[in-house]
Parts: sequence; C-alpha cells; structure tokens
Amino acid sequence: MDLFGNLTNLINDLEGELTSIITFYGDTVYIVLFIVICAETLFVFTPFLPGESLLFAVGIIASRGSLNANTLFILLSAAAIIGDSANFWIGNFMGSIIFKKNFRFLKKAYLIKAQHFYEKHGGKTIIIARFIPVTRTFAPFIAGLGAMTYSRFLLFNILGGILWCATFVYGGYYFGSIKFIRENFSLIIIIIVLIFLFAIVIKLFKNSLKKAKLQAE
Repeated sequence: MDLFGNLTNLINDLEGELTSIITFYGDTVYIVLFIVICAETLFVFTPFLPGESLLFAVGIIASRGSLNANTLFILLSAAAIIGDSANFWIGNFMGSIIFKKNFRFLKKAYLIKAQHFYEKHGGKTIIIARFIPVTRTFAPFIAGLGAMTYSRFLLFNILGGILWCATFVYGGYYFGSIKFIRENFSLIIIIIVLIFLFAIVIKLFKNSLKKAKLQAE
C-alpha cells in the first residue's frame, strides 16, 4: 500500500471540508483539530487519521486569514506531544504486564533488546517517526513497551512534535499556494524523511570512526 500516494488529493478534500466547517462553526474548529491530531498520535488503532495532510491544509487556510497560523502551531504541537506521551505510558503499562507473564509469542528477551535499542537510538527514532504515517503511531507505544526512560522520550517527543507541526503548518502557510508543492506533496514528505535519515547515517558513521580511532590508540 502506498502510504503517500493519495496525500495530494486528501489535502484538497480537507481544504474544502475545513473551509466549510470554519464558515459554520468558527473558532470551534481549533478544538476539533486538537482532538484529531492528539488522537492520531495517541491510539495505535487510529493511524488512518490525517496527519501531515491536515497540518498542511490548515496552514493553507491560515494563509487566507480564516485561521491563525501561530495559534495552530502552538495548539497542534501540544496535541502531538500530549498524544505521543499518552501513547508512551500505554506502552509502558502494557510492558509491565507482559514482563510479569509468559507469552509464547512474545519473549521477555525481545523487550530487553527493545529497551537497549531505544536507550541508544530512541531519540532519533521518535523524531523520524513523526514524518512517517502509521510508524509515528507505533513508535511511542514501542518506546514505552521497551521501558525507555520517559525523561529521554519526552525531550525528543517535544522536539519531534514541534518540528513536525512547524514543517507542515508553516509549510502550508508560506508555500501551499505554489502549484508544484501542492502537486508533489507526497514526494516532499519522502525527501524530508530521507534528509533526516541521511543526517543520522552521517552521525553514526562519524561515531564509528571516532570509536575506531580510540581503539586504535
């Protein structure tokens, strides 16, 4: 299934629907948007809710004066952070239950490995997952399941939530009227994810060289 293929059409549909809702309900739409973004990141069974497309669409609408871009950014960043935090604690609670019981299909050793992975690489994973539909819904749950420390998770959760919302809300606000960007929104998301991945690969490569140098000494 192409997770990005229908985003451009979805943006156009959302833009029209939201414009009608704003006309009818006014500022109440801020509450609706908060709930949708929070739910999209909170529940592992709601990855079908719009994420990037919704943020980009409201950014476009804000550029026309119907909504306030700064209010959207602050409100929806908070919604994304709260949703991921709640998802983390659900995973943390489930992890404690799994650790106490023996399940044939899920070994405790797997959770221990997940814990070590997230302690070492979890921050980067949480940030990158923000930009990948479906994955961002499961990343905080797995982080909690693997018993990643909440203080470490929260730091990258806040950074990821702010960066995610800023990218698409202000992206829609400043660039949504450009035809090329509207028609190639899916490609732009993929490029953004690849940039993050490339930055991480470079950092890991530098760390490997540093360790090799220390061992050689």
